[in-house]
Amino acid sequence: MPDFRAYAPDANADAVEIRLTAAESHHLVVVNRCGRGDLVVAFDGRGREWHTECADPAKGGTVLTVKSTTQATPRPHAITLAPSLPKGSTMDEIVRQATELGVARIVPLLTERTQVHLAGDRAEKKLEKWHTAAIEAAKQCGNPWLPELAPLQKLDAVIAGAADYDLKLVASLHAGAASLRQTIENFRAKHGRAPHKVLWLVGPEGDFSPAEMTSCIMAGCVPITLGQLVLRCDTAAVAAVSVLGYELQS
Repeated sequence: MPDFRAYAPDANADAVEIRLTAAESHHLVVVNRCGRGDLVVAFDGRGREWHTECADPAKGGTVLTVKSTTQATPRPHAITLAPSLPKGSTMDEIVRQATELGVARIVPLLTERTQVHLAGDRAEKKLEKWHTAAIEAAKQCGNPWLPELAPLQKLDAVIAGAADYDLKLVASLHAGAASLRQTIENFRAKHGRAPHKVLWLVGPEGDFSPAEMTSCIMAGCVPITLGQLVLRCDTAAVAAVSVLGYELQS
């Protein structure tokens, strides 16, 4: 894989030349020191990649000459991660690592114990920041797909709109929570295949409230244990996606 990757969401599928935005050009040329003749993979975040050569490393609008184009095969499993919105910049890191792990969609949750409340311009700026974090992660790991980033939503709205998921999971600290491996095996035994669309809800520090957990279970979510230790919300989110991705591919 070439050392350089660039995000080009508006490039035409049959483009023979791609001109990057000023911001993307600055990152490629000034930050990463891409020069004329260097190989660059441009990607649109929707699975298409253009294998190119840098023809003009201009900081205000780098020009790439397309050598070939590929379209990645859609992943067999689409994971939606819905973590409670944490304080500070922790969500940025959740987005980065979830992108590296191939999550299809990220839905930040507003729960009873969420300590951050966003509205208006502040919410829009946060969403833009998370989008940037996802792009940076996709460049770093070679992921041609960017996750869909949904705006902040209340937990009850997310579970009310979750009817089309094959499997719905909720990370749980409570006794009696099921094993993820056994849950996936049970699904395979019943349906003859692994689940395609999976929703995983991860609570805030202190977990979901008892009423929220009851609502999740009533909506068909399976409580899943992430082990005996109590994890930070960001650790839990990344661990949940990691083990789920592994079990779906095994």
